[in-house]
Amino acid sequence: MPLEVAEDDARELRSWVRSPSMPSGLVTRARVVLLAAEGVPNAQIARRLEVSRQTVVTWRNRYRTAGLAGLDDRPRSGRPPVVDQAQVVVRTLEGPPERLGVTHWSSRLLAAELGISNGAIAKVWRKWKIQPWRSETFKFSTDPELDAKVRDIVGLYLAPPDKAVVVCVDEKSQIQALDRTAPMLPVRPGLAERRTHDYVRHGTTTLFAALEIATGRVTADACHARHRHTEFLRFLKQVAKAHPRVKLHVICDNYGTHKHPRVQAWLARNPRITLHFTPTSCSWLNLVEVFFGIITRQAIRRGTFTCVNDLIEAIRRFIDAYNDRCEPFTWTKTADEILEHATPRRPRTSFTRH
Repeated sequence: MPLEVAEDDARELRSWVRSPSMPSGLVTRARVVLLAAEGVPNAQIARRLEVSRQTVVTWRNRYRTAGLAGLDDRPRSGRPPVVDQAQVVVRTLEGPPERLGVTHWSSRLLAAELGISNGAIAKVWRKWKIQPWRSETFKFSTDPELDAKVRDIVGLYLAPPDKAVVVCVDEKSQIQALDRTAPMLPVRPGLAERRTHDYVRHGTTTLFAALEIATGRVTADACHARHRHTEFLRFLKQVAKAHPRVKLHVICDNYGTHKHPRVQAWLARNPRITLHFTPTSCSWLNLVEVFFGIITRQAIRRGTFTCVNDLIEAIRRFIDAYNDRCEPFTWTKTADEILEHATPRRPRTSFTRH
């Protein structure tokens, strides 16, 4: 006799059958119930759906007893878990023993050590957000004047003095003029730009650059192969000439050539110019480093140069075009926010980095 199926249930079952994302098991059960509601015999339903007659009887009875909820899979006890998650976490954080000769665990190596599957290890690592394959670096400044220097430089960024110019100065040394041994293949639809992995070195140059905070314009000199105090002083005079008759605040890193007696003597004769030094190991405070990253990505790294003069010309051409479209960089972090992360007093609260 036909199975009694409510109209709402039948509508829901038909949506299951039409859905492309519904599990195949539920689709089969829905078809069993719908055919049974039409009065199709159990044996014929079994032949149509290529299942056993007992399967048809089971799902008819389950629907008759519990409705649509009876078509879902019932909870199964299964095999009790045998993975000691605490042991996996502790062994991971302790690191591998010396006899293995490795610096960190892999899931397969730890699985072999504990006698369980590497899938179980990976599941525990995901649950506890442990990533032993990752490594990050950090550096705390040992400068005794860290607090004062950070507040000085950040103050120039966030509230520059009136009627004064603030520039960030640094040098990018050892820029290589690399000549590829074969022509570069240009980008094509579906294909990235390609170049040979081998190259010929044709020498190096040093780029001196001064980034003006208010406008983002860059004053640069890329014609020196070294970065001694002589070259730095020459470039400092070039920056001073580019900003005449105004007070000039120059931010530079804590490098020996920047404090040379000849540099100090020249500054004494030009009191309108003041040098501000970044703390030791904190050159990232110098905004000109952002410009160095831009020129490296956009003009140097993928360039081909047959000699140092080609490299210097490419750098000058990029800077001329960059100054036509430049915009000032916006500093957002306060000195207090920086010092909170730049000193070792802050306790580690994250459990995800190793």
